[in-house]
Amino acid sequence: MTRWVFTLALALWASAVARDGVDRWVDATVLPPLQVAVGTELRDRDGHLLRAYTVADGRWRLPVTVSDVDPAYLRMLIRYEDKRYGRHNGVDLRAMIRAAGQAVWHGEVVSGGSTLTMQVARLLEDGSTGRWAGKLRQIRVALALERHLSKDEILALYLNRAPFGGNIEGVRAASYAYFDRPPRRLTPAQAALLVALPQSPETRRPDRAPEAATAARDKVLQRLQDNGVLDDVTVTAAMRDPVRPTRHLLPAFAPHLADRVTTAQPERHQHDLTLSLPLQGTLERLARDAVAGRSDGVQIAMIAADHQTGHILASVGSAAYSADTGGGFIDLTQAVRSPGSTLKPLIYGLGFDRGLIHPETMISDRPTDFDGYAPQNFDGLYRGELRVRTALQHSLNIPAVAVTQELGPHHLLAGLRRAGAEPHVPGGAPGLAVALGGIGLTLEDLVRLYAAIGNAGAAVDLRWHDEATPGFVPHTVMNRSAAWQIADILLDAPRPPNVQGTGIAFKTGTSYGHRDAWAIGFDGRHVVGVWMGRPDGTPVPGAFGGDLAAPVMFAAFARLKPQIDPISPPPHETLLLPTAQLPRHLQQFGAAEVATNAPRIAFPPNGAVLEGGLLTLKVRDGRAPYVWLANGQPVARTHRTQVDIDAPGVGFSSLTVIDADGQSARAQVTLR
Repeated sequence: MTRWVFTLALALWASAVARDGVDRWVDATVLPPLQVAVGTELRDRDGHLLRAYTVADGRWRLPVTVSDVDPAYLRMLIRYEDKRYGRHNGVDLRAMIRAAGQAVWHGEVVSGGSTLTMQVARLLEDGSTGRWAGKLRQIRVALALERHLSKDEILALYLNRAPFGGNIEGVRAASYAYFDRPPRRLTPAQAALLVALPQSPETRRPDRAPEAATAARDKVLQRLQDNGVLDDVTVTAAMRDPVRPTRHLLPAFAPHLADRVTTAQPERHQHDLTLSLPLQGTLERLARDAVAGRSDGVQIAMIAADHQTGHILASVGSAAYSADTGGGFIDLTQAVRSPGSTLKPLIYGLGFDRGLIHPETMISDRPTDFDGYAPQNFDGLYRGELRVRTALQHSLNIPAVAVTQELGPHHLLAGLRRAGAEPHVPGGAPGLAVALGGIGLTLEDLVRLYAAIGNAGAAVDLRWHDEATPGFVPHTVMNRSAAWQIADILLDAPRPPNVQGTGIAFKTGTSYGHRDAWAIGFDGRHVVGVWMGRPDGTPVPGAFGGDLAAPVMFAAFARLKPQIDPISPPPHETLLLPTAQLPRHLQQFGAAEVATNAPRIAFPPNGAVLEGGLLTLKVRDGRAPYVWLANGQPVARTHRTQVDIDAPGVGFSSLTVIDADGQSARAQVTLR
């Protein structure tokens, strides 16, 4: 009896020593790096994959967590590969003994004894499975992994590193490559194929060996049916689903913008953009259709944005992201081009803002020489006296240049910069030709401008990221009444043939020599801009913005949403009067004053630069009482020739005085 007790005690002691030795052996394990290098990816506003990039060695490996994967796939994977995954400590002795016994009995390997944790150990070290030294190392690393990581963390390593053929690693990249969908939306047939592929990824690749892939998938389905994981109906349907010998390209939407984003922030591997994947894909197809079949080398660029939030919803840099003579790799939303007539809404809006004109003001469209500059209308015709509203709707050149002369070209550039645009001025000094496109702007610049008009005249933080742009200031481009008046006019601009576009305020433009065709439109919520032309800037004979770009812009709006958001009603301060009831100075633009006692602004003089919060105004001549306007808004009514007012704000301002006879005088000043 004593001998048996001693023997048992010795055995227990030896077992404890062995256990402690194994523990020390496992604890001393130097684990391989657990961080997995993944490719940079860009996601849309709802988390959908827009574009992915390979890792440095050219492999497709997209980050994935357990929660990103279809739970049915996970159940199938664990039941097929390691059914006691949740109950062992990294090594399943029962499975290893069973595999060894089957190998001895059959004279060949029938089943494997490796657990999922051991497979992760092999993947992390890129080791072999057949040699005993390699197998022992996998066991050691597997035991150590189980002590440092949770089961879900180990499973996530497998999901990220498992090979699926070629340069595809990880279940997420495989799901996109073979099924063109994320791994959270797998069918039973697709899930079974992804379970089978890592066992022999090169011989079972569906794009190269569909028969072998089908056989391997069906084997997985059959075993899961035998084990009660899948029912008969599901398995029968799954086996009928053919394995297609295809490999899809991973998503590559908005490639031009994606390149800009990753170049600007190369340290980040995940970018969440404001784009909408469905709209982006739709507009990319629209862009391809718009230039399909053309033999003149015309390209296209488009931007759609929400002018209330500033979020860019779609950005199309060209019709095709390819290295061809059509300039497919060029992001044409950033190309500096002549804007043609697309600046006319800004010209008239600034005129409304400064009290120089009103939509019902009469203006002359006659041959005019502006100190040596003699522009013509594009059709060579002149309409005589007409309303400002009509002049803008028909994009007449002479009235626009006349208002620009009164405003000053520098004020036009200042308005662009307040909107966030970065105008390129040939020679550095702007002239009156700026009014007709003698300046360089990008499509993004013009979308910023029209977004500001749609946003009640306030600049919009146009951006592709959700966070506000550091340093952005919502400058006022024009007052809200002027912005509404521009929108109201453009709502009735002549549409292209067979295009309705009701509720969309828009303007087209064609640059000198027919090099650029533009169409920019907005409603109560969104703005869409389209540019068409040749990437090298050479002329496109016969191309006009109204014929070429406008139909595409209206088609983009139709794809953006089913119903147009209405333009907001006019602000309460908006002057809604016919021409005859307007103040005399607004009835006719540029009318010469014939009265000898017309008022004159004695201070401040025209062009003055002033400082301070209080502004002294002085008038000479004219007949009291006097009404003073600052940027078109009444600020004082007095019988005295001098009055003090609060400065209207930093920047350019227009001061107007109107006497009792309706005669007026104006001065442009800059406040600092």
